[in-house]
Amino acid sequence: MTENNKENQNNNEEKDEIIEDDISIEMDEENNKINSLSDEGLKKIREKLKKCTEEKQEYLEGWQRAKADLINAKRDFEDQRKDFVKFAKGDLILQIIPVLDSFDMAFSNTNGVPESWLKGIEYIYNQFVAVLRDNGVEQIVPKKGDDFDINLHTSVEGILVENENESGKIISVMQKGYLLNGKVIREAKVRVGEYK
Repeated sequence: MTENNKENQNNNEEKDEIIEDDISIEMDEENNKINSLSDEGLKKIREKLKKCTEEKQEYLEGWQRAKADLINAKRDFEDQRKDFVKFAKGDLILQIIPVLDSFDMAFSNTNGVPESWLKGIEYIYNQFVAVLRDNGVEQIVPKKGDDFDINLHTSVEGILVENENESGKIISVMQKGYLLNGKVIREAKVRVGEYK
């Protein structure tokens, strides 16, 4: 080893010893401060520590509640968005339904209509209904003798019946009803039997 290397090594060792001495002195001073604290000082530190711990817990719980609220709000927003998309077509469909009613009236009066023309119109009608079905629209077509359901039907007239079993039953259908994705957008109009 050269003399310069030995001299540098000795200088580094001396510096390390000085740093260790400084650290040791600082640690001793801190230990002396801690040891010199009175019981009252320790009590104050414990109270501050307890208060800090309580505040930390309070902030943590508040943050957790806010996070849960955000997650719930996101889920609610997504559900509302899905419902909006699902039922946004409702207004358009309500405007189209009278066209279907016109088809139904036309089919009820087919006397003197050529068979080929009638088949063409039925084909167009079926295409129309298929497009609506693909978009979540279902027809409510009650049958004579079905029970009247206030959720699906609107009674336009009560018909007196002689048989008590026909009371509350559908006597005839005046107009079809419609569902959009399972939600009633128009009730079927029916005549209902009334026994007196």
